[in-house]
Amino acid sequence: MTLTVATKEQLPIIQDLAYKIWPHTYGATHTQEELDYMLTKFYAVPSLEQQQAAGHNFILAEEAGEFQGFVAYELHAEGTSKTKIHKLYVLPQTQGKGLGRQLVDYVKAQALLANDQAIYLNVNKHNNAQVFYSKYGFNITQDILIDIGEGFVMDDYVMEFFLGSRHRHRH
Repeated sequence: MTLTVATKEQLPIIQDLAYKIWPHTYGATHTQEELDYMLTKFYAVPSLEQQQAAGHNFILAEEAGEFQGFVAYELHAEGTSKTKIHKLYVLPQTQGKGLGRQLVDYVKAQALLANDQAIYLNVNKHNNAQVFYSKYGFNITQDILIDIGEGFVMDDYVMEFFLGSRHRHRH
């Protein structure tokens, strides 16, 4: 598996992956109208360009010439010493094969290099990814409801993974 930083020209690949993954991930818990609205709002190429310009780093996972998933993260999010994972999705057929863990491990390494203290993310309360994040070591720290317009809300948990303090040995 190769992980690479997505260029502006590769943002349509992110969009394409989201359109393939979201119906599988959210089809049972969201209406088609909600899916269409959120995909348009968050994954239209101009929106992805704005996110990238605002400091979101998009990482593409590729194997045998096929893009399998992506992660988007932001170091020092919201002026804190925490890294936020904004998006993490892998194709349904690749789930359970360690790709999600590789993507989180990549973000963890970048967060440590940046001296951030934790990684956090929002996850839909009905998304099975909660189990994945819990196994990784994330804990629920908040229960939030976010108005995203047009009468739609995101009903999420905030989950956080503490990177721990660096232990210094005293002599």
